[in-house]
Amino acid sequence: MLIGELARASGTTTRALRYYEQHGLLHARRTSNGYRHYDERAVTRVRNIRRLLALGFTSDDVRRFVPCLDRADLEERQCDESARFVEGKLAALDERIAELNAVRGRLQGFLNGVDGGAVLGG
Repeated sequence: MLIGELARASGTTTRALRYYEQHGLLHARRTSNGYRHYDERAVTRVRNIRRLLALGFTSDDVRRFVPCLDRADLEERQCDESARFVEGKLAALDERIAELNAVRGRLQGFLNGVDGGAVLGG
């Protein structure tokens, strides 16, 4: 299928498909006239790329899922390497949430006047 057909079938734009190709997430065969041609599996791949991006992964992150991107059941069964990567991202996110909660607590304490002026050196 041509790039416009893939864009319609996968619910995205031709610009996004070119971006995915630039970043090594999607591959096209070139016809003799230079048009990009994709096989039917590309629809599943693009939908999975879009799901991962919507979850907050970057295009660099999505590269870790390349071995799994053609599977229709990406969300139900993960590749081992992908699962470890997701676990690492969750741990980093939990750590960041804890840091932000601590900052929030200090700011709330400042507003409530219970930090004894330590923030302003008083």
